Amino acid sequence: MDAVVIGAGAAGIAAARRLLALGRTVQVLEAGGRLGGRAYTDGASLGAPFDHGASWIHVAETNPLTPVARALGYTLRDERRRVRDILLTEGRPATPAERAAHDDAAEAWEAAAEARDAAGGADIPLAAAVPRGGPWDATIAHWFSDIISGVGADRFSLRDYVATALDGANLQVAEGFGTLVARLGEGLPVRLGAPVRRLRWDGAGVTAEGDWGALRARAAIVTVSTGVLAAGGLRFAPDLPAEVQSAIHGVPQGLLSKVALRASGPGRLGLGPFARLGRRVAAPGDAPMSWMLWPWGRDHVVGFIGGDAAWELARQGPAAAEAFAREDLARFFGAAEVARSLAPGAVATGWAEDPLFRGAYSHALVGQHGARAALRDAALAGGRLRFAGEACHPRLAGTVGGAWESGEHAAAEISAALG
Repeated sequence: MDAVVIGAGAAGIAAARRLLALGRTVQVLEAGGRLGGRAYTDGASLGAPFDHGASWIHVAETNPLTPVARALGYTLRDERRRVRDILLTEGRPATPAERAAHDDAAEAWEAAAEARDAAGGADIPLAAAVPRGGPWDATIAHWFSDIISGVGADRFSLRDYVATALDGANLQVAEGFGTLVARLGEGLPVRLGAPVRRLRWDGAGVTAEGDWGALRARAAIVTVSTGVLAAGGLRFAPDLPAEVQSAIHGVPQGLLSKVALRASGPGRLGLGPFARLGRRVAAPGDAPMSWMLWPWGRDHVVGFIGGDAAWELARQGPAAAEAFAREDLARFFGAAEVARSLAPGAVATGWAEDPLFRGAYSHALVGQHGARAALRDAALAGGRLRFAGEACHPRLAGTVGGAWESGEHAAAEISAALG
């Protein structure tokens, strides 16, 4: 066996496909019971495709999965600008002037981050580089950092934020992004339900070990999340070098969670497909959700919550997530209307609680943006042990496209090392 790939998410699938194309023998070992990793489409809970994880093909103009999705006939929708149908402030819809002030604040916030980064010098927290104190600044920080990036701006590397900021087209996939990734893994040599507990790399090859047995190969690509690696979910013998461990801990997993509620009847809260809702941060500690209603004309709404609030809800459990979502939505329509229009029960994502992931996607701590390249370029055991995944991509971190390109890169490097 030439190579073992640990993990059957986007990076692992891409790595396996590339290795096979290069004429290598490969075995993918996946701890869970399905393909796709953090790209997972649930088709049963809501009676329609619902992406628990990745939802958009980001930077679609250059994303390697855009032409693949189109060639396979997937239905795509560009959501380049996320304009809110309702922007709430002080318990009422914002006036046109307030909307304009919100948009101006967003542009000023991003411009300030980019200008401070361009000025050079030591890396600093994102929060220290952006406007503060204005009427919309806390709201903008919450959106770009907690919601978009899954972490508070006070703990987020400015350099990493600017380097990984996503622009261009964002394509939603009607059939579910997870279905696309899983489809690309069909036919590959994947063993499901085979968690690797330890990877030995102390000899001429590598050995993946678990309760299921052991597998010997000449090389290995590790694609599990940095959350799992940092928690010791996969152990290495010998231990990883200090610089690799430092890189892993430098790009921890943040959290973006979703709560989906289903309509109880034909009412649609007076809004059409893909309606967007958002509200101003009311006070310190307030954590507004971002809402998308009736995607593709379907009968459910999806609320997004990120950062510390998402971690806290994960600790409290699904019932707390549902209550939080209903309370947030009631600010727009009133509790009675929410109860009348949306059926009891919810689908709440569980990326934080799942030991196979331990978070949603990575961010770099202050001073640690270089950890992404360090992890991507780590070439242990004579280049026969490498890492891949969204955390290893210095530009497309946090995206399926970044994970995919990372997997292909690691496969090419492994093949070259094997000679």
